[in-house]
Amino acid sequence: MAPPTRTPRSRWIEEGLRALAAGGPDAVRIEPLAQALGVTRGGFYWHFADRRALLEEMLDTWERASTDEVIERVERKGGDARAKLRLAGALTFTEWLAPIDLAVRDWARREAAVAERLRRVDNRRMEYLRLLFGTFCPDEEEVEARSMLAFALLIGNHFMATDHGARSRAEVLDLAVRRLLA
Repeated sequence: MAPPTRTPRSRWIEEGLRALAAGGPDAVRIEPLAQALGVTRGGFYWHFADRRALLEEMLDTWERASTDEVIERVERKGGDARAKLRLAGALTFTEWLAPIDLAVRDWARREAAVAERLRRVDNRRMEYLRLLFGTFCPDEEEVEARSMLAFALLIGNHFMATDHGARSRAEVLDLAVRRLLA
């Protein structure tokens, strides 16, 4: 008889991130996660000391995915700074990562440690934007302004519920990005 297999640690983290994106940190509970994974909650304790440990690992995973992994993929793909800026924005706010990012932002409003981590992630993102804009904008103020506008555009786009007349949201977003990259 084969020994029972354990649900990998990464699956608990992935499911926790799904729950976070769907319902915030209060939705990340051991029993519902175990049910979603089709396992008993006892398997959770093979990997994590408690719920707080899972939440920390979830934040670690989000931080790596939204900074290190994005930058590595952009640099590996190469291209000029404008192409890199476009790709970095697209990878940072994918269908999978954007809801997690927005949930972390909401969570950070209520928990100082999460706010500090969000600040670290946003600072890393802004550093990368400054680096890329700096390759074609010689003025430091222009670099800072464009970096701020690009970052605010990507985040704010998820909070807006506006119509754009005859143009689609995607068309207007592309127009805004083209203006920033001009």
